[in-house]
Amino acid sequence: MHVVSDVHGRSDAIPGAAVGADAFICLGDLILFIDYRDHSRGIMGDLFGAEAVRRMIELRTEQRFDEAREWSRKLWASVDGNRSAVVEAAIRRQYAAMFAAFPTPTYLTYGNVDLPELYPDFLRDGVTLLDGQTVEIGGLTFGFVGGGLRTPMNTPFEIDDDAYAAKVAAVGAVDVLCCHIPPHVPELVYDTVAERFERGSKAVLEAIHATRPRYVLFGHVHQPLVAELEIGTTRCVNVGHFNARGTPYVLEW
Repeated sequence: MHVVSDVHGRSDAIPGAAVGADAFICLGDLILFIDYRDHSRGIMGDLFGAEAVRRMIELRTEQRFDEAREWSRKLWASVDGNRSAVVEAAIRRQYAAMFAAFPTPTYLTYGNVDLPELYPDFLRDGVTLLDGQTVEIGGLTFGFVGGGLRTPMNTPFEIDDDAYAAKVAAVGAVDVLCCHIPPHVPELVYDTVAERFERGSKAVLEAIHATRPRYVLFGHVHQPLVAELEIGTTRCVNVGHFNARGTPYVLEW
């Protein structure tokens, strides 16, 4: 099983990451809005240029979120046409390339920057979307919980803690729990480059203690303080920032 997360536009690297896999899992964040390494890439870079994106990243990194939103509003005021339509068209182009690159079988869920309402337009035979659901793969039960929790950054698919916890509960006891965000453990949620704690899920942490899955796989935190640790008998693994690495986490059993 090859597992990726935080693909952020790297559809070009998906075929190579799938080589040798019996099945493929993607834990979300397919869209590239802003490239923190190459400011000219992504939807914002394409529309506004590298310097404007650099300023946006600076404000967000310093957690000056109100100023970042105001900066964004000024940028969008310069765009002809409806903002939502422009963004959706760009996202659809990225999704078309991404879903075409997925091997079969692929199992995927949403990240916090994804637009779930668009996924059905790109699904095909052998590419299965799961959220608050389970699937049997190779004799193990895999559960999937997509999306992120609410933050000041207000990314597209953030949901309330109770709604997220309900999806975790719906999954129940599984062998492998697959989420976009990590459990609420300081070492797993701290991003060493952004120098901030991202939001992790207390519901996932509670599920680890209650149901003791073999693995919990996740992404979301691009440069974690700790990528892997054990909670009791459960191995918690950040499968890596695929946009930067271009290689999957490999799970064998």
